[in-house]
Amino acid sequence: MDEKIHYVVATGIVIKDGKYLIAKRADYEKAFPGLWTVPGGKLEQKDYKNRKHDTDAGQWYNVVEDLLRREVMEEVGLEMDKINYLASLTFVRPDGIPSLVLSMFAEYKSGEVKLGEGLTEYAWVTLEDAKNYKLIQGIYEELEMLDKSLKGKKIGEWGKEEK
Repeated sequence: MDEKIHYVVATGIVIKDGKYLIAKRADYEKAFPGLWTVPGGKLEQKDYKNRKHDTDAGQWYNVVEDLLRREVMEEVGLEMDKINYLASLTFVRPDGIPSLVLSMFAEYKSGEVKLGEGLTEYAWVTLEDAKNYKLIQGIYEELEMLDKSLKGKKIGEWGKEEK
């Protein structure tokens, strides 16, 4: 395996009326089958390559944000408002491919939940409700960080308390 190859993934916590959207992954998924998560997906060249450059130097901006908007629409049929960064993580998938995940969040903008391929159920949950779901490890802590932040508390990095 070429050690330079990684997937770049964006996930998004959608917030609506004080609740967070979670969805259950299908049992056939390679990574985290049957577990609950937040919507998101992998960066593809189509997410930027066919777009006009944003600079004369041939650069594209907001690629991850556009990726997340596309994935959330494909996976759950929702539009999000302004996207914000929360945390990042890396893991190696069962097929051996490392993945860099950028965890983001945004307020709900419009749409009705319509599950796409690879998801079997969804729920709008409070932080307390989320404890009753078998989430991918780390997702609850991301929800907890976001919940604290939305309540005006300072947060640190994932797993670290702000001093």
